[in-house]
Amino acid sequence: MARTTPWKAVIGGSIGNLVEWYDWFVYSSFAVYFAASFFPKGNTTAQLLNTAGIFAVGFFMRPVGGWLLGRFADRNGRKAALTLTVTLMSGSALLIAIAPTYDSVGYFGAVVLLLARLLQGLSVGGEYSASATYLTEVTPRGRRGFASSFQYVSMTAGQLVGLGLQIILQNSLSEEALKSYGWRIPFIVGALGAAVVLFLRRSLAETEAYGEEEEVGVRHERGTVKGLLQHKKAALLVIALTMGGTVAYYTYTTYMTKYLVNTAGLAKETASLVSFSALFVFMCLQPLAGALSDRIGRRPLLITFGIGSTVGTVPLMTALSHVSGFVQAFLLTLAGLLIITGYTSINAVVKAELFPTHIRALGVALPYAIANALFGGTAEYVGLWFKDKGMESGFYWYVAGCAAVSLLVYLTMRETRDVPLSRQEKASKEFAARA
Repeated sequence: MARTTPWKAVIGGSIGNLVEWYDWFVYSSFAVYFAASFFPKGNTTAQLLNTAGIFAVGFFMRPVGGWLLGRFADRNGRKAALTLTVTLMSGSALLIAIAPTYDSVGYFGAVVLLLARLLQGLSVGGEYSASATYLTEVTPRGRRGFASSFQYVSMTAGQLVGLGLQIILQNSLSEEALKSYGWRIPFIVGALGAAVVLFLRRSLAETEAYGEEEEVGVRHERGTVKGLLQHKKAALLVIALTMGGTVAYYTYTTYMTKYLVNTAGLAKETASLVSFSALFVFMCLQPLAGALSDRIGRRPLLITFGIGSTVGTVPLMTALSHVSGFVQAFLLTLAGLLIITGYTSINAVVKAELFPTHIRALGVALPYAIANALFGGTAEYVGLWFKDKGMESGFYWYVAGCAAVSLLVYLTMRETRDVPLSRQEKASKEFAARA
């Protein structure tokens, strides 16, 4: 079987992941400009609630994508799944780019927007598990935390590219032009970027762990829900450990720009620059934290996140609601993202280490997608709902409460750092134990 060097695998998987998450997040970051294009004129919060609702609906397709594409990855290989997911995402981005507005076709434009988000949800539901499984399996034990951290490096890089393009468009187009046609540009860029990604991913080799399963020939046992139910404790663990992390992550990333505009009253340009700057530092921290987990284990980082998010969310979000300039908003946003790094840098590898090879992609995909549908995808909507009801501080306590539930899981779960992922790794570990 052909081999791919760890760095080539990381680069190939990460660039594809970048395009996936660029297309996924650009919807949220440009919603302040296209919200009025698909719904009747009204107050800004109501229009954002409508677009946030469609954003959340996309998350509810992620369990379907997690099931279908996770099964596909376990039965047909990680490489094939990685190629399929990015193709689906590019198609949905193009669909959004050409969607007609409310003024021209009424609510039909919103229906097109909804269909595109459903397709994106299907794609992302499979992308997370395929890339997490691939990056984890292709890397030697002792370096997995570092390698898998690039999943959130690429996710964040995708969002940074979107925010960077937003800043460029904000400074080169008028407000009217952005609302009229400028918001379509980033979706066109995302669709075109898939051609390069497809070329890169086609050159990747399959992982050694999956290759061993091919040799055994137990195809009928791979990627089935029946097989996953044999590991239901691990599946429930994935849901619980994801709950607090995904709510916090989407609060400080996709929701933060709108929060700074709609609650703190910052200019859109300032809010975008705050998010861009903080996310860039956050991205650079991921490999450092991932490498640290290879030395001290996964649980210490998860516990640090759980404690920090449980006790720090309410004061941080309260302070952010009163910021008046870039520096203060940047430092507070970065503080929140620094706490979240304990989760984001290693959550992919932890989940992959919980399951055997024949069920690993589905085991990561489906429970994670369910948790994201219930908590991550609804975070923005819940935040706007609390604001619309005049009790926005209730959202801060909601985020802190979700983190507290996950903290209980981190405190009681087993360490996964030294779990062998292939039979060769298992044999090496047993030999070392006997020596």
